[in-house]
Amino acid sequence: MIRRLRASAFAILACVLVGATACAPQPPPARPVATAPPVRVDPSALPSPARPALGPDGKLRAALLLPLSGPQAQVGEAMLNAATLALFQHGGGKVELLPKDTGGDPARAAAAAREALAEGAGAILGPLFASETAAVASVASPSGVPVLAFTTDATQARPGVWVLGQLPEPAVRRVVAAARAAGAERFALLAPDTPFGRLVAEAYARAVADSGGVLVRRELYAGDNPAPAVRRLSDYDTRRGPIDAQVRAARAEGTAEGRRRAAQMQREARIPPPPFDALLLADSGDRLRAVAALLPFYDIDSPPVRILGTPLLAGMADAGTEPALVGAWFAAPDETRREAFAARYREAYGNDPPLVAGVAFDAAAIVGALANASPPDLSSGALTQPAGFAGVLGLVRLMPDGTNRRALALMEVTRDGFRVLEPAPERFDDVIF
Repeated sequence: MIRRLRASAFAILACVLVGATACAPQPPPARPVATAPPVRVDPSALPSPARPALGPDGKLRAALLLPLSGPQAQVGEAMLNAATLALFQHGGGKVELLPKDTGGDPARAAAAAREALAEGAGAILGPLFASETAAVASVASPSGVPVLAFTTDATQARPGVWVLGQLPEPAVRRVVAAARAAGAERFALLAPDTPFGRLVAEAYARAVADSGGVLVRRELYAGDNPAPAVRRLSDYDTRRGPIDAQVRAARAEGTAEGRRRAAQMQREARIPPPPFDALLLADSGDRLRAVAALLPFYDIDSPPVRILGTPLLAGMADAGTEPALVGAWFAAPDETRREAFAARYREAYGNDPPLVAGVAFDAAAIVGALANASPPDLSSGALTQPAGFAGVLGLVRLMPDGTNRRALALMEVTRDGFRVLEPAPERFDDVIF
């Protein structure tokens, strides 16, 4: 049993989507970044990414576009640290980083990409945000230079532009597959009406349909009052309405016998189960607790309903203190691998990395591995190799459409923490979620 699991990598998704400053780590120690003199080339003459441009020193130049100034500067510096660490471990001395400051601004990100291409960059790592990624893609795509962006917005994915951030769909597919294997056929969703909630809702609908299940109920709630949505989802009025009518009628008699019958009906009433077998709660923190507490009030009990969650649950070490969440299933990245990365980062820089730093590490490690090929190979075929790559959060595979898939563990909420039901797979030979 795992009693304490740190915040999942899907916390990255929430903070990157909304640009939360809570992502920022403690400032890492100052460290100069050694860079070779830029090699000026004509961007229109850049070669195919299958044979990336090499500098006179025989190294592949990889641009690293990060917010090194502005409100997310601490995050950017930590990601620069992580990418540097990755190349120290996996680059074999074959990759030269070209750090570029985007300030979190799309126009600056596009300018940084143009500058990097003029300096001979054969790959672009970053930028961090979706709007920046769109701007960089318009610059990089004509050159054929691959982009490994750090955003979590799958709409930015396309051939040649890979979204390397944690996407909701693989985790959703993992729990849907587990629920189907356990016998669930009818699925329901409760999600906040937020960018993250809508992303999860779309991914869930696809996953349920692809699994052969049926999405029978879907409710999005706004603000801090999810009760009406929970009541509608439960079909509470239809299921409990006849019993409530009988109770009211007995009380209306105004007799001791009527009150006795009313109390007995309330105690012994058999409410039909909800019209679904599995329910995904796509929220986190206090609002997730509030939603979960409403479930038994509106006669959504586990069992018979299997409660599912997103990896945001992993950031709630005390999730098991809410009875309705005990037994909930969710998918999360390999925590053992992330802890090993965090330990190496602490040894090198003296503090803990934010979770998003692991995405920068993965991107640099992928480019480092492919730069060591003979000859260096950053073609789409090499980047999307079926075996994938060993990342900070477990195996990651880049897909031809620009999305990614990650090997995820199936977890369960217990009263005193979490436990692993199924470990993250060690290879992608079987099912890719």
